[in-house]
Formats: sequence, C-alpha cells, structure tokens
Amino acid sequence: MRAARLINLVLLLQSRGTMTATELAAELEVSERTVYRDVLALSAAGVPVYAEQGRSGGYRLVGGYRTRLTGLNRDEAEALFLAGLPGPARDMGLGEPVRSVRRKMLAALPAGLREASERAGQRFHLDAPGWFDDTEPPEHLAALARAVWQDRVLIMRYRRDGEVTRTVSPYGLVLKNGVWYLVGRVGDDLRSYRVDRIAGVEEDGASFVRETDFDLPSFWAERAAAFVRRMLRETITIRLSPHGQRILRHVVEPPAAQEALDAAGEPDPGGWVRTRLPVESIDVAYTYLLRFGPEAEVLEPPALRARLTEAARRLSDLYR
Repeated sequence: MRAARLINLVLLLQSRGTMTATELAAELEVSERTVYRDVLALSAAGVPVYAEQGRSGGYRLVGGYRTRLTGLNRDEAEALFLAGLPGPARDMGLGEPVRSVRRKMLAALPAGLREASERAGQRFHLDAPGWFDDTEPPEHLAALARAVWQDRVLIMRYRRDGEVTRTVSPYGLVLKNGVWYLVGRVGDDLRSYRVDRIAGVEEDGASFVRETDFDLPSFWAERAAAFVRRMLRETITIRLSPHGQRILRHVVEPPAAQEALDAAGEPDPGGWVRTRLPVESIDVAYTYLLRFGPEAEVLEPPALRARLTEAARRLSDLYR
C-alpha cells in the first residue's frame, strides 16, 4: 500500500511540477504528516525530491528526473476504459484505479502535452445521472461490479412483488438515466435487473464462462427498444401544428415520436398534419396531450377527446 502511494507521489510531482504538502495530501487522501514521512523515505531511497520555501514553494523533483514506474497493472488497465466516467467508476468501487491510471498516463506524456488533459477536463464534463436523482449509489453496486469483472456466479435476492432468489451469471452493468441495471444470465435466459431493487448478493464460489460473441451495448439497445415497443400498447389519432411536430420528440418516447412522424400525412395549408401516435395507455396519452397545449388536437378515440375538451373548459374557467 505504501509503495503504491510513494510511486503515485513521484508521478504527481513528475506531471505537475511543484506541489505543496497540502495538495499532495488531498490528492493521495492521506494526512500532511504522512506526506512529510513519504518525502523523507523517497529522499533516503535516492529519489531527488526537495522542498522550495516561500509563497510559491512546495515539493518538486530535480529538473529532468523521470521515473519509469509508469506500467499499468490489471486493475488500472481495466479502469482505463472508465477514465472518462469518474462518477460511475467511483460508484462501482473503481475510483482509485481510475485516479492511478490517470496519474500514470499524465506522467508518460511529454511536458508540453500534459496540460491537454487539464484543458479537456475544464471544457468537457459528463454528468450521467438525471436531475433530482439520489446521488448515493445502490448498496450492492460495488459487489456486483467485482463479480462482473471476475466472472463470478452470484446468489441474488431481488425485490419484485415480494422477494425472490436467483442464481445469476453477471454479464455487465448499464447506467441508464441515472439508474443502474444488471444484465445477467439466469438459466438459459439473459435478463436485466434494477440494481436498487437487489436486496442482497453473495458469491456461490463458482465462476462462469460468458459467450465470446456477447456484446453488451448491442444487447441493451435491442432490449431497450423491445421494452418500449411492448409498452406502447394503444394508438391514438391526432393533429399536430408545425410547433407540435418540432416538440414531439421532447414530449413522448423517441420510438413513438419517430413512428408518428413517419405516419404523418401531407400538411394542410396551416402546416398541421394528421398522424397516429402509439402510447402506453389512454391515461398516459392524456398526460402527453396536456403538455402539447394548443399545438395538438385529439381526433380519436372519442373518450380521450372528451377528456381533453373538459380539461380545456376547466382551464378556460380557471383563467377567465
């Protein structure tokens, strides 16, 4: 543990130049006293690290000194592909490997290119979770991530209309709109589970061999599209204004929006089009149509048109 910390301290000084004990302590997540001891240990081992006094002082390496201890271990090599997702990586218990591999990558870069990473980090940031979501990761996410990396079979307790127990071969984890899902094989079926509904996990001691042709992104895209298609069980007939056509994708599910746009007839002189919109239910359709305001008109079914007529009357009375 200490050896890895000493290497990281050298890599930090190599990539950043001068750093104070406070900055090093924060980066390495140790106390300043530990930093002082580590610097003494490095000096005793022959690493040319020294302290500069003054307002702009701190620890630095003698000019030109470079360590060759930049090789990646297995955890860091795997974490390399998560380096652009620090939040999700941290939630899965991979925060330190991601930080370590980043330091090694920076140390390996020529001096003139090291600032490129900082420039990119200050200009582009991925905030994966949705607004107003709980920022705490699901309780068993880190354990699931370890099992996914190591191909270990799990005994999983899952909350769904009561609690059920499943033996799962965990193939992968997916983060969708701030919600984590586990993709795993149960018997002959590949299934997906919401991680926040998992009540408990434990390894059963066995490992599994995943299919070599399994592709997680393709599987998820196919299942997500199938889920949306199953969900859209009803169809309504509507007219959309030009503005209604533009905001359609922001009001309904993208597959439903695309199907409605593909089915749209020729626009009338005012630019309105008639089309059929697949929806989950008439109640959901009612909610959607309220969002459109005067930019959409329901033609069928008559019951939904009557509900919107009553809603319009109530709005008129409210604002009269």
